[in-house]
Amino acid sequence: MNLPKFPLLILFIFFNSPLFAQHPQKPFPQHVKYFPGSIKPNHLAQIQLDNTIKSFYTQWTKRFIKNAPGKAESYIWFENKDKKQCVSEGQGYGMIIVSLMAGYDASAKHTYDNLYRYFKAHPTGKSKHLMAWAQYTNGKSTDNTSASDGDMDIAYSLLLADKQWGSKGEINYLEEARAVINAIMQYEINHETWTVLLSDGIESESKDYFATRSSDFMPSHFKAFEQATHDNRWDKVVDAGYKLFKVMQDNYSPDAGLIPDFIVNLNKKPKPAPANFLESPYDGYYNYNACRDPWRLATDYLLTGDKRSKQIVDKINRWIRTTTNNDTYNLSAGYTLAGNDIKHRYFEALSFVAPFAVAAMVDGKNQSWLNKVWDYLVAFKMKDYDYYDNSIKLVDMIIVSGNYWEVK
Repeated sequence: MNLPKFPLLILFIFFNSPLFAQHPQKPFPQHVKYFPGSIKPNHLAQIQLDNTIKSFYTQWTKRFIKNAPGKAESYIWFENKDKKQCVSEGQGYGMIIVSLMAGYDASAKHTYDNLYRYFKAHPTGKSKHLMAWAQYTNGKSTDNTSASDGDMDIAYSLLLADKQWGSKGEINYLEEARAVINAIMQYEINHETWTVLLSDGIESESKDYFATRSSDFMPSHFKAFEQATHDNRWDKVVDAGYKLFKVMQDNYSPDAGLIPDFIVNLNKKPKPAPANFLESPYDGYYNYNACRDPWRLATDYLLTGDKRSKQIVDKINRWIRTTTNNDTYNLSAGYTLAGNDIKHRYFEALSFVAPFAVAAMVDGKNQSWLNKVWDYLVAFKMKDYDYYDNSIKLVDMIIVSGNYWEVK
């Protein structure tokens, strides 16, 4: 018997139509109300802030999101520096950005899923839920160890994806987020000091076991991790980080309030790392890692109102406004813990500028300064900066504009 073909055709059209697609539940822009007393730039209309982000996001995706040849995978391009194609840190930035820009970007879910598949295709030796920290231009990982900050942003992005698109499609974002979060707790958290390890390659007998990178402390992420997994050990990580940062401010940067790139001796008397501890002569300074601290810390206050965040950030705000005389053109790319410019660093670095904008949001006293930093930040052209500066700029612009929403 010949059955009519048109019902099958109708079903095909229905299940493959945009109406059946998973629509974003929190499309950009969201115009979030942050914790009471928080501020946004007030010299521009909200639509101007939103449009600036849309324009920059479009440029950013064209330059930095690349497809792996022959695969349904995408990565955030590291621009072949040191022959590297991608680093997990950048993959995390990209996955957060794309999930927040859904709605404006009609292809965001497709792009996000491809970024996710690249992450899954490059696991560490210890866990299939953590990402090898870097890949060469041939797509192969440089080694099988992680970078903790990349995994943390990837995990948070999966929580965003769950709230944005739900977890009933091809990828169960919430289940995957919990798997990554649990792997982070197992392999990237020191269970003696409850601080963040540098990577999953650090063992209890490693010389760096009692060391941490300050910018890996992401309290608002950790609170979301606890909510998603019901693992109250994340409380210990939040408390330990805030306690450590207060000790560093009080003992090593009482005037500027700055935290160094790396902190060592965590099991005894914590102190800034010595020169060339891991990356540069400035490992004990406020340098290219710690520059992210004001953003990570202030975000916790904006989303949760944690007073510990504001206390630390207030001190940094007072110092940066004083040392620059409220003039953004006096910002430098790196400082000693005493608050002095690192020599020969008198140039613009957006990875330093953007986090100061997020920090300024915690108090109305910084309104004029925040307006200036926003204008200064957005004036720089993408072509003049690399993936790191441009990606941090974009994440922070989303926050400053009021479009960074809490996972709950």
